Amino acid sequence: MSILSLLVYFCISLLVIIALVNMFITRHTNRLPPGPAPWPVVGNLPHLGAIPHHTLAALATKYGPLVYLRLGFVHVVVASSPSVAAQFLKVHDLKFASRPPNSGAKHIAYNYQDMVFAPYGPQWTMFRKICKDHLFSSKALDDFRHVRQEEVAILARGLAGAGRSKVNLGQQLNMCTANTLARMMLDKRVFGNESGGDDPKANEFKEMATELMFLAGQFNIGDYIPVLDWLDLQGIVKKMKKLHTRFDKFLDVILDEHKVIASGHIDMLSTLISLKDDTSVDGRKPSDIEIKALLLELFVAGTDTSSNTVEWAIAELIRQPHLLKRAQEEMDSVVGQNRLVTEMDLSQLTFLQAIVKEAFRLHPSTPLSLPRIASESCEVDGYYIPKGSTLLVNIWAIGRHPEVWTDPLEFRPTRFLPGGEKPGIVVKVNDFEVLPFGAGRRICAGMSLALRTVQLLMGTLVQAFDWELANGIKPEKLNMDEAFGLSVQRAEPLVVHPRPRLPPHVYKSG
Repeated sequence: MSILSLLVYFCISLLVIIALVNMFITRHTNRLPPGPAPWPVVGNLPHLGAIPHHTLAALATKYGPLVYLRLGFVHVVVASSPSVAAQFLKVHDLKFASRPPNSGAKHIAYNYQDMVFAPYGPQWTMFRKICKDHLFSSKALDDFRHVRQEEVAILARGLAGAGRSKVNLGQQLNMCTANTLARMMLDKRVFGNESGGDDPKANEFKEMATELMFLAGQFNIGDYIPVLDWLDLQGIVKKMKKLHTRFDKFLDVILDEHKVIASGHIDMLSTLISLKDDTSVDGRKPSDIEIKALLLELFVAGTDTSSNTVEWAIAELIRQPHLLKRAQEEMDSVVGQNRLVTEMDLSQLTFLQAIVKEAFRLHPSTPLSLPRIASESCEVDGYYIPKGSTLLVNIWAIGRHPEVWTDPLEFRPTRFLPGGEKPGIVVKVNDFEVLPFGAGRRICAGMSLALRTVQLLMGTLVQAFDWELANGIKPEKLNMDEAFGLSVQRAEPLVVHPRPRLPPHVYKSG
C-alpha cells in the first residue's frame, strides 16, 4: 500500500470518528430540526438524488417544512414553506446575510471578490449600492431599453424566417438573452453580429461562458468534505483554475479597451470604470479585480435564468391553447398587430403578467436559493439552528405547497388576477409565497432587469406567433420533466414550429 493510500485511509478513518462524535454531541445537547439519519463522513449526500429540490421537497413532506441535513461535514437546514422561509429571510435575515465558502467563488470569482458570494460587509455593500444607483436603476434600465427591444426583435425575425424548419426554442432564447446582456455590459454580441457574421472575441467569450455555466452547476465533493479538497478527486478545481486564467486575460483586454472610452458610458463596464476613477464618489470604489468578478457573475446570473423561465412558460401555453389565445387577444387589444410589443406596453398587459408570475411559481429558474450561512446560532420554529449552518430555501417546493396553493401542479395564471386566490402577489417585494429572486438583504440585485426581460420576451412570443410542436407531438404528450443544473432546464428541449401571426412587415421593421 502506498504512502498516499495510507494517508487517505487514515484521514477517512479519522473523519468517521469525528463525524460520529460530533453528531452524537450535537443531537443530544440541542433540539435540531428533524431529518433523515446521516451516514458516516458523507452524511446525507446520498439522500439528495439526481434532482435535489425534488428529493428535499419529499423530505419536507415526511419531516416537516424545516429539515436538518448533514452534507459531508456541512450542517444544512432546508426551509420549504413560506412561513419558515420568512423566519430565516426576514426575522433572522441579518444572521444569514453571508454566504458559505465554495470552490466556484474561490477559484473563478476572484476569491470572493464578486457580489453574490462576497461576505456581508463593506465590499458587498459597495456592490449593492452600485447596482441600485447605477447599473439597475430605473434610468439605467431605460437607457438600455433599446438594446433589449432590438435583440428581441432580432429573435422574432429569425423565428419568423424559420419556415418549416424545427426550432430549438430554448437555444434561441438563450442566445437572445446572452446577446442582450453582453451588449449591455460590454457593447458586444456573444453570438455573432446581427447580420449573422462572427466576432472572434465574441466567440471566445461564448465558449468560456458556456464552460463557466457548466462548471458552476457541478457538485464538488471538496465543498462538503474539506479534507478531500486538496485531492480534487473530480478534477473540477483544476478546470476552474484554468478557466479563470482564460477569463482573466480576456477581461483584462476588454477592461483596457474600455478605459479609453469610459467617459462615453456606452455600457455597464464603462460605467463601472468611471465610478472607479470618479473623485466625487464617496465611499469604497471598485477595483479592477472586483469589476471583472462582477461582470462574470452578472452574465452567468442573467442568461440561463431568464431564457429557461420563458421556455417553460411557452411550453405551458402550448399545452393549454386557450391560455395562449386569451393572451393573444389581450395583445391585439392593447398593442395591435402592426407593431411588436414594447416595454412601454407591459404595464397594461395584466394577463401576460399573470402568466409570468405563474411561470415563476411553477418553474422557478433557481429551485434552491443560493446558500446562506448562519453568523450566530438562533431558534426557528422551536428548533436550534447552530452557528455556521448553511441555509437553503426550497423555492420550488414553496411554489407547489398544497397548503398554500389550490391545485398547485396546475398552470393557472388566473390565480393572480382579481377574483383569483392570490391577486395581490408582487414578485419584486418580499412575498414569501413566490420567491423567484429570493428575499431579504440578498435578494437578486438584477430582478428589475430580469422582470423586464422575461415579460418582453414572453409578450413578443405570444403576440407574434402561434406554436406547433415538432415531430407531430401532441400538446398533451409534451414531456415536462426537469433536468437539474445551475438553473432548472427541461429534460428535453422544446422543439417547435413557430407560425407568424402578424403582417410580414412587422418582423422586418422590428
